[in-house]
Amino acid sequence: MKKNKSVPTRTVMRKKKKRKIRKRVLFILLPIAIVFFGVLGYGVHLYVQAQNAVSNSYEDEGREKSALRENQVDPNIDNVSILIIGTDANEHRDNADNARSDALMLATFNKSEESVNLVSIPRDSYVHIPEVGRQDKITHAHAYGGPKATIETVENLMDIPVDYYVRVDFHAFVDVVDAIGGINVDVPYEFKESNSMDKRDAIHLLAGEQTVNGEEALALARTRKLDNDIERGKRQMEILNAVAKKAASVNSVFNFDDVINAVGDNMSTNMSFKEMRTFVSYVTGGLKINNSTLEGSDYQPGSTYYWQLDEVALQETRSMLQEHLEISNPTVNTDAESYNETNETQESQDAQNY
Repeated sequence: MKKNKSVPTRTVMRKKKKRKIRKRVLFILLPIAIVFFGVLGYGVHLYVQAQNAVSNSYEDEGREKSALRENQVDPNIDNVSILIIGTDANEHRDNADNARSDALMLATFNKSEESVNLVSIPRDSYVHIPEVGRQDKITHAHAYGGPKATIETVENLMDIPVDYYVRVDFHAFVDVVDAIGGINVDVPYEFKESNSMDKRDAIHLLAGEQTVNGEEALALARTRKLDNDIERGKRQMEILNAVAKKAASVNSVFNFDDVINAVGDNMSTNMSFKEMRTFVSYVTGGLKINNSTLEGSDYQPGSTYYWQLDEVALQETRSMLQEHLEISNPTVNTDAESYNETNETQESQDAQNY
């Protein structure tokens, strides 16, 4: 007589089914949990790293607020301005203390609109420099007195307060572009240009849309052999926009480690980390940037070339920025009118500084 096989009870079957379900759930959730905590950990790492980088880059230029502000601003609630100073300093030139500003851009931020107005100021613009009390190329303001002298010159020129500044050199620009995997640009013409270490014709680019690395992007931002300073300013703004958009993309998130290192080693700013964080909303809001440049014409009273700004267009730009900041005309004191354009001694000094 055969023995009957034991038949699993319903209770046993239910327990087995529950164990299978738990295993499946665990199999699904475990990788998700690992990714989540990995991303969280990476985010915390980036936050701490960024905080340290900005803290190390902080530089007090000797003022709590702009002289054109009644009260200190809070970028979390106020419309503010940032002066972006790109200098030609590098290890090869050994000119950290007297570098000129190779790129100068003034950005105003409107909090309610989450919009940005970005104005390129041509490096050869003929302006009054309060630090030395005379007219000269605006690029020389930084060589005369660093960010402070450049800020005072721009405030005097644009008639708006400059609340913050960010100064970066060649190396920061090259390293950042490389860290985000290059940027897409439209090269207007074929050209050869020196690299960041001043090696002549080291960079050769053909005309057309293409992806460029850091050195190539720097060459495109610097060259003006086949056009002029105005076109170069426009290219610099386009390149800056391309960098910002690429850095804000999902694909660049895991490159932020290198970006932070690149910027932290080659940047100085009067912004704290807390203040800098508030500008993230402009990026997440879609990065609405309105680009413009200061119009003018060629001016060469002697042996030195200048860019003579158009007063009508300049006043329009001033009004646009004041309206964007939602401030009334601050009226900067200037004695620029006292400059005598026929002063041959002055032109000779300018020529030596060129």
